[in-house]
Amino acid sequence: MTRVWIYDTTLRDGAQTEGISFSCEDKLDVLSRLDELGVDFVEGGWPGSNPRDDEFFERAGRMELANASLTAFGSTRRHGVSPEEDPNLRALAACSAGWCCIFGKSWDFHVTDALRIGLDDNLAMIEDSVRFLRESGKRVMFDAEHFFDGYFANRDYALAALMAAERGGAEWLVLCDTNGGTLPTDIAAAVEDVLLSTHTPLGIHCHNDSDLATACTLAAVEAGCTMVQGTVNGIGERCGNANLCTVIPNLALKEGVDVGAVDLRGLTPLSKSVGEIANMAPAPGMPFVGDRAFAHKGGMHVSALMKDPRTYEHIRPEEVGNSRRVLVSDMAGRSSITEKLRELGLEISDDSSHITQMIKDMESKGYQFEGADASFELLVKRLRGDLEKRFEVYGFRIFMDEREGLEMDSEASIKVMDADGNMEQTAADGNGPVNALDNALRKALARFYPSLNGVRLTDYKVRVLDEKSATAASVRVLMRTTDGESSWTTVGVSENVIEASLIALIDSLEYALMKQDQKTKVNQ
Repeated sequence: MTRVWIYDTTLRDGAQTEGISFSCEDKLDVLSRLDELGVDFVEGGWPGSNPRDDEFFERAGRMELANASLTAFGSTRRHGVSPEEDPNLRALAACSAGWCCIFGKSWDFHVTDALRIGLDDNLAMIEDSVRFLRESGKRVMFDAEHFFDGYFANRDYALAALMAAERGGAEWLVLCDTNGGTLPTDIAAAVEDVLLSTHTPLGIHCHNDSDLATACTLAAVEAGCTMVQGTVNGIGERCGNANLCTVIPNLALKEGVDVGAVDLRGLTPLSKSVGEIANMAPAPGMPFVGDRAFAHKGGMHVSALMKDPRTYEHIRPEEVGNSRRVLVSDMAGRSSITEKLRELGLEISDDSSHITQMIKDMESKGYQFEGADASFELLVKRLRGDLEKRFEVYGFRIFMDEREGLEMDSEASIKVMDADGNMEQTAADGNGPVNALDNALRKALARFYPSLNGVRLTDYKVRVLDEKSATAASVRVLMRTTDGESSWTTVGVSENVIEASLIALIDSLEYALMKQDQKTKVNQ
């Protein structure tokens, strides 16, 4: 079985994504998670380039990593400066990382037009820099920047750049598709040729500008590369890098490649946690680890899945730490409803046809339950008479005052009654009418159910269902709520956005109370 080493550059190349800025604490957190997953190398940043990366390497050097080799990134020496005098190389030599990955030019066009130096001078810079780091006690890999563009423009010079790094003592030669424009067949052909001319293990580093980073990475491995570089969720400059959350399972599950200590079951949790740390939610349609990767909507598909998951799933979702989801919609048949009830741990009974018809009727009015499991579960329990009504809203009012500068003050008053007939009326301010209504309702219910003080709204989305109806159109509101331990989504539909919000809000708090009751019963 072929062994392929996994090199993660989320903390360096991934950090170049527009809108992402990792703090030192963020980077240490991601490093720990990557090490736990089992990757071989984690590129932490560029020592000497900024105080944050200097602090990171100082602190990361004191961590005990079980699987990953901490790696520092940098460049070859500057033209006209010796390695011993180059501040970049000196910072690399002094940092805590055992490995250094330095990049250099392998495209003659970049050497002559970007650096504006002689071709032989560039080769000397590569060899000198690698040798200096090796003599400083570092293990070194060389990133051949723009390798494939350089190879197809001037094959001999691109190979000469690799040989210069090889003479300097590089232990890996990494071929970079820096512009992300090379096709998989061309990647494979170049790799096969390089293997005939060099004696050092090859790595591959692909960018996704042509949406081919995964395909190019797999093609490179099939052609002989034994290291893959990429990022979690494919984040990176411009269109991103090769997505390790896709590359790794393809290598391990499809190609039968040995990926070392990597625990595939940790891929989905890693994808979500890195997305949270980066404040950039992973794409729901991402293969293997996305929320939609194993989500099924069509009734015939679900019926077949219940007989054998292989009918509509290429792998078992559990292999990558994901889970199957059945989406409830007006396309759902009885089998879909039955499977959804099973997924939510609800009793399977003869009323699934009735539930299916109710779903279809409600979705014809604008409801959509495929992204609102909490509202679906409450609906089923209400239809079955299994849900105790904990409170009822008897009326509410929204007040809005315009202040200087067109700023608006929002206040909501609300009247509620609990299950024992106790009435409470109160008011609360908020940042907008929905927030004011949310605050007022939870404030009123806190008298009867203090635990709701720990429940909060985390996401709120509104969609106009019939734009042609303009201001008279119905709207659908989706709310995501959390109690700090888990989160759930509810839905409300009305021609009035405030009323639709209240429907979703009531469901969210009813669901919170139901969960608390279930937890209490389990602990008794």
